[in-house]
Amino acid sequence: MKLFEGFLNTQPLWKQEQFGLQQFRIPEVDLNTFKAKPIAKTIRLGHQVEFVFLQLLDAHPDYEIIAHSIQIKKGNKTIGELDFLIKHKQQVYHIELSCKFYLVDPTISEPIHRLVGPNRGDMFFTKLDKTKEQQLPLLHTKECLRELQALNIHPDQVVQQVYFAAQLFVPITGALPSIRPLNKQCITGSWVGMQDFEGESFRESVYYIPFKNEWLHLPHGAVNWQSHFETLLEINVRHLNKKSPMLWRKLPDGSLDKFFVVWW
Repeated sequence: MKLFEGFLNTQPLWKQEQFGLQQFRIPEVDLNTFKAKPIAKTIRLGHQVEFVFLQLLDAHPDYEIIAHSIQIKKGNKTIGELDFLIKHKQQVYHIELSCKFYLVDPTISEPIHRLVGPNRGDMFFTKLDKTKEQQLPLLHTKECLRELQALNIHPDQVVQQVYFAAQLFVPITGALPSIRPLNKQCITGSWVGMQDFEGESFRESVYYIPFKNEWLHLPHGAVNWQSHFETLLEINVRHLNKKSPMLWRKLPDGSLDKFFVVWW
């Protein structure tokens, strides 16, 4: 259930329409009565999120899942995939789902270019461009038309939206950088360089390095905490491989937070 809680606490990057993309509004779900089906921990986090989204919509009486993860092929080659086709009040929607972790880099001048992946190999602007230029136009290709005809759906009757959720991490020191026109409620934690993490202010806390499939989770105390020194050793190994780990921290007062220690 922690995966579902984490997903529902991860906010959409914008409200309503922005960048020419309409944000899907996920229905409210009462997790006290919701019965989650098991999701394999061995699949990558992105696929886990797809199954979370699928279950949340499937449990709501106003939504019908027509199809999901629809592979579109040209000959023997897969040219793309439609994430979800759903029906809500007789209207068919094509939804592209994304759930990302971005660090806000204030050294980059343009706000929407400031969102970079923890290892700098992923950028929000690149994902946005791919969604607009490749993923959404796929619906209107002749290859996709064959798949839609099998479902008795015409592409002109389909409304396209996205559900683009993200957890954002801002520099642990300095003024809060602008991310306009994005949603400030996405700010979940912070990031810090190794030199700062080695400093005195971090030494009295204990730490846990979550697995990737725990990144969405709200930090909780039921983990094996490590000392600052033990954590430093593990971070050094990851940094040698140019990986920026996420850490959960328990401060001396018992409060919890999460942040990244970057290698760059």
